[in-house]
Amino acid sequence: MAKDTVRYPDEVVEEIDALVEDGMFESKSEFYRFSAEYVLTLINPDHEVETFNFDEIKAEIDISEEDHAKALGTDGGTFFLDAVITVRKHGLRGDYEAAERFIDTHYDSTDQECIILEELLGTYRGSA
Repeated sequence: MAKDTVRYPDEVVEEIDALVEDGMFESKSEFYRFSAEYVLTLINPDHEVETFNFDEIKAEIDISEEDHAKALGTDGGTFFLDAVITVRKHGLRGDYEAAERFIDTHYDSTDQECIILEELLGTYRGSA
């Protein structure tokens, strides 16, 4: 298994810590693995999940089809998918500051989509 180092805003880490403390996730690592895999399933319905207990965690969190649709947005996920593509392009080119500017311009730091895009950007930083 690969290891990545990712920086998050303090407020985001505090919220994740609270979820772990409340027992929703066993650890921060479990949260990050689940989050990354969940985003991948949103982007690619054919993505083969490798995270241990993914379906159990998803069921415990109780992500309904309605919630899933909300995560995609009213446009069917088009803007978020475009944002993922934009962050990916910058990440592949090593232009992390441009990716950060894009995220900061379009999302509030506590938005679920922002957290996911930061996670995605972190994977490119870690592989550099």
